[in-house]
Amino acid sequence: MEKYQLFINGEWQDAVSGDFYDVINPATSETVSIAPYGDERDAKKAIDASHAAFRQWAELPASERASIMMRMYELMLEQKEELARMISLEMGKPIRESRGEVKIAADYVLWNAEEAKRVYGKTIPGSAKNKRLQAIRQPVGPVGAITPWNFPLSMVTRKIAPALAAGCTIVFKPASQTPGSAVQFFKIAEAAGVPKGVVNLVIGSSSKIGNTLLTDKRIRKITFTGSTEIGKQLMKQAADQVKRVSMELGGHAPLIVFEDADLEKAVEGAIASKFRNSGQTCICANRVYVHESIQEEFTRLFTQKVEAMKIGNGLEEDVELGPVIDQAAVDKVKSHVEDAVKKGALVATGGREYTPDGGEKGFFYAPTILTGVNEEMLISYEETFGPVAPVFTFRTDEEVIEKANNTIYGLAAYFFTKDLSRATRVAEALEYGIVGVNDAVPTTVQGPFGGMKESGMGREGGPDGLDDFLETKFISTVI
Repeated sequence: MEKYQLFINGEWQDAVSGDFYDVINPATSETVSIAPYGDERDAKKAIDASHAAFRQWAELPASERASIMMRMYELMLEQKEELARMISLEMGKPIRESRGEVKIAADYVLWNAEEAKRVYGKTIPGSAKNKRLQAIRQPVGPVGAITPWNFPLSMVTRKIAPALAAGCTIVFKPASQTPGSAVQFFKIAEAAGVPKGVVNLVIGSSSKIGNTLLTDKRIRKITFTGSTEIGKQLMKQAADQVKRVSMELGGHAPLIVFEDADLEKAVEGAIASKFRNSGQTCICANRVYVHESIQEEFTRLFTQKVEAMKIGNGLEEDVELGPVIDQAAVDKVKSHVEDAVKKGALVATGGREYTPDGGEKGFFYAPTILTGVNEEMLISYEETFGPVAPVFTFRTDEEVIEKANNTIYGLAAYFFTKDLSRATRVAEALEYGIVGVNDAVPTTVQGPFGGMKESGMGREGGPDGLDDFLETKFISTVI
């Protein structure tokens, strides 16, 4: 069984406490590795290292930073299968999805390596003959990053790659459930020649490590992906130092199927959006709105395809739906389904815990479709984070847009239609940072990722991805 270590100032080391904890495979409930339980002392050491390394890394020519990152990209592709297996082992997603995650994680490194050479400033025409005006962009400083377990590798590179490209150093805290992917990535960073102290990995206590990152003035920015509740707490703490923050928080995505939609494509899209990663993504469809004239046929096709899905251990090649992350996740899914049924919803399929054919003793819940759902049910306004699709009906475009927007969240939304005019109107009316038009998987490294309202602030990916890691400095020179 593998024993992980922290990576601080270019050295692999145990936590100061000497404590370890078990990492569990959610498909089998078996311990697959042990990880160090770091605390504020380890975080402090990592901050010391990142602070000491910052100036040298920031002053390194962008082309040299890019070359190191290109080597990281190459090593990730060379180790694609090992990285994918680690993802499936620690958090349960099907191996085919894990391979896709490795590819997009590597692409984030590639994209940002290229963007490192395109951090441009400006020459500004002045009003005085003897003045020359410039605006230059410089790295914000050492960064603290905290990520969740549902995308344990792509979340790593979505934070670290733009930070490195901008010239920042970083202290990284992965989710306790999935430290292995981060450990593998940091080994790649070390092998690629990232200088010591530039990237630091601290595994362990979320509260103690997070609090240290937020209270130490040398950390100039926090980048966080997780729940809206925790994000708000971090923002309040960061406010004491006016520390820069970027937040990618919760979602409650609507998926709308208009009466003119291609039903087959809409059903396939609903499955791709809702059941990817067993419904454990912040952008997955949480509310499916179907026009009343096609609801019966849509539900029939949707149910038919969902019932054909293969459920089991994500390491098996033909599995399409893996476990949820732990028993607490199962309990939340159960509570949402039970509440909906109690208030009148009907279970079209699923609605129960599940034991795969292989008899795995993991945290499985059958993919579930609910009909007869209304706005009084928990599932209509709380993020389920599990494999449950509640199907609502609507009559008019105005009605469904109002319902779709009636939430504190604004991360992602999807809809299906053949009408170009409707597509334009609805895309502009939906209050979401990401909108997929006949596209259930719209996110890409080339596009900005982020939400409106209480789904966060700032954008990751695309040309905007480096912005939150850079400061703009104005220089006025008298000649």
